[in-house]
Amino acid sequence: MKSGQYRNERDSSGTTPEGAGKSSGDSVFVIQEHDSKKLHWDLRLEMGGVLRSWAVPKEPPTEPGVKRLAIPTTDHSLEYADFEGEIPDGQYGAGTVRIWDRGTFEPVEVDDEKGKIIFRMYGRRLSGVYCLIRTKTRGGKAQWLFFRKKVD
Repeated sequence: MKSGQYRNERDSSGTTPEGAGKSSGDSVFVIQEHDSKKLHWDLRLEMGGVLRSWAVPKEPPTEPGVKRLAIPTTDHSLEYADFEGEIPDGQYGAGTVRIWDRGTFEPVEVDDEKGKIIFRMYGRRLSGVYCLIRTKTRGGKAQWLFFRKKVD
């Protein structure tokens, strides 16, 4: 589902910060703790004018060697990087959203064909070189691994 489809599924009035949505020139990332049907963390990277997004079922890794499943989700608009609050019942993603970490990142290697995104994160909780590697498709959905590299 792309960003436009997502917007059609959810009324964003009240869940979009005023004046947000303009890039600062740095590539931003945000990780939102999302307590909806199941608690998970949404990893969002500013790429191509949108926030590319992955749902991470377990808390993101802070130490090298810890790997987490990351399931791609719909792209979100840039203004969503600042959102914290409640998504009302009956809407896509209903539940409580809190910012778990945010900051900037620098792409190191991005190869969508091979399913590899390597980037250096500068956040409050996560910093260092992180990887997203596409591993397989399950049930028609691509699956990725999200982890911190051992050597920064």
